[in-house]
Formats: sequence, C-alpha cells, structure tokens
Amino acid sequence: MTDRRTVLMAAGVAAVAAATGAAAAQSPDIRAPDIRATDIRGAVTFVGGKAIPEGHLEIYLEDPAIQDSGRRRAAKTSLKSEGGSKTIEFSLPLPASSTASPTLQVVVRLERADGWLVARGSAQFEAGLPVHVTLKAVIY
Repeated sequence: MTDRRTVLMAAGVAAVAAATGAAAAQSPDIRAPDIRATDIRGAVTFVGGKAIPEGHLEIYLEDPAIQDSGRRRAAKTSLKSEGGSKTIEFSLPLPASSTASPTLQVVVRLERADGWLVARGSAQFEAGLPVHVTLKAVIY
C-alpha cells in the first residue's frame, strides 16, 4: 500500500529529473562553451575609431590598490592584432578572489614584435558588465 508521503516524494523526484533534463538539453548557442559565466568580456578599440595597429595585445586584470607588484596582476590573456580591425573582443578569466575589490581595472597593452610599447589603455571593471578599453598611442 502506498501512502501520501511516498507519492509526493516520487512526484518531487520526477519533477527535479525533468527540470535537470530540460536544462541539459538546452541549445549550446546560448553561451559559447569556452567562455565561463565568471569571465570578464569586453572589447578593445583604438582612439579616434582607427584600426588597431599590428602587434601583440596583452590584457590583464590589475588592482592598483595592491602595493605588492607580484600580486597586483590577477589574470592575464594575450591576443594578436593583424592591423586591420577596429574592434577586438576578448575574454579574461576572473579569479574568485578579485570580485570584491572596487579598484580593479582591465589594462590593455599593445606591443610591436620587437617589444616596443605602441599603445595602452585601461578601464574600470564592474562585475557583470562588459568592459570597453580604448587604446591611446604611447609617445616616447
């Protein structure tokens, strides 16, 4: 004989299983598989809307409030600019320990193949919002 508690428990288990199956069957187009929900997403442009010069982009998360230069940079990624794009999108992993700091910045450096710094830009990081960094030419 089946009591009411057993029937309700079985219905609850079936509902959870159905919801889990529906979530797993969602289209992969909702979010790219290589970008985690905790990643910082953004775009880099060059001042004046010009094409980003050819070179190597170094993109990193920095907290200027930290005095120790070894711990100041929390995450880093690199991209290559071919010299024709006006916008380059990026994704940067966000370390769990960095989410609370209100002074975090996303910094982008553009260097030539010989190591010369061509341009630099930074933008304040706000959790959950995309970051837009405008590169400005470096004058020596």
